[in-house]
Amino acid sequence: MGMAVTIPYYTVADLENFPNDGNRYELLDGVLLVTPAPSVSHQIVVSRLFEKLATDVHGVDRAFVFARGVVSFPPRTQLEPDLLIVPAHVPVSDKWEDLSEHWLAVEVMSRTSRIYDRDFKRDAYLALGVREVWLVDRDDRSVDVTRVRGEVETVRDTITWRLPTLDLEVRFDLHYIFAGLD
Repeated sequence: MGMAVTIPYYTVADLENFPNDGNRYELLDGVLLVTPAPSVSHQIVVSRLFEKLATDVHGVDRAFVFARGVVSFPPRTQLEPDLLIVPAHVPVSDKWEDLSEHWLAVEVMSRTSRIYDRDFKRDAYLALGVREVWLVDRDDRSVDVTRVRGEVETVRDTITWRLPTLDLEVRFDLHYIFAGLD
């Protein structure tokens, strides 16, 4: 006779009790997702994307760009994209769950996060109301852009992002984003 496996479920409040050890602790419907600290090349890609977004988008009248933001829907879901953009008209508070609108979540995939990002987190972001999700693949030198569940556009050269409520486009040269990375 086999023994039933019990999967522990957590809440957003439980995350405060996890160690500050460099790992990323996230929740998806109460299930704990743990990924190790990012690599140097991962952070280079994040910093290049952030630099472009912060220069072109960030501003009191446009949007806020967070390098490692939080999409929080207590009590059982809290995800931390590498980059998160929210409109500037959203009231700012000290609590991530108070942010009611999310324009773009960007995940730079790594060997340890690839399955979570593609198979679980992308659809979760969309279900939680994030308007657009980018999965950045350093190995393939591409970005999967998703606006609607099940519809993925893979971009390999230039990616254009239009701010949802503003007449502004941002263009990214992916060759620059991935330059010098092995």
